[in-house]
Amino acid sequence: MENSMRTIIAKDFNWEMGHRLPFHTGGCQNIHGHSYKLRVEIEGEPNEQGMVMDYFDMKAIVQPLVDRLDHCFLCDESDAVMRGFFEANPMNVCYVPFPTTAENIAVHLLGEMAPRFRQFPALKRLTVRVHETLRTYAEISIDL
Repeated sequence: MENSMRTIIAKDFNWEMGHRLPFHTGGCQNIHGHSYKLRVEIEGEPNEQGMVMDYFDMKAIVQPLVDRLDHCFLCDESDAVMRGFFEANPMNVCYVPFPTTAENIAVHLLGEMAPRFRQFPALKRLTVRVHETLRTYAEISIDL
């Protein structure tokens, strides 16, 4: 099958995670959590079989990142209150060097994924969308 048009495919991933935004004044400074949804979208030229990428390969790249975040508390390294709490109460915590906004989580995940997706030369663009709630998300894209 001949197809010389760029095509977009996507796969959704879900996880549960807690966090807080110490700088926030509207409630998000408190410990809370979300049912996150991650949409990973790639654009490229389909191969001879009509596939941009095998969804199995996409899952192999993304799922380990999601598994690390699932049921953890995502903690900004600069949050001294939470660092002290977790030192006294060992739990599943993932420390990151940024405030844990949806925007920053999207940038972080994109940065983790991009080098692995670049190993597939037919791929031209990667988009990551992090849904924090059903109605809110942050999205970032890069050319591969």
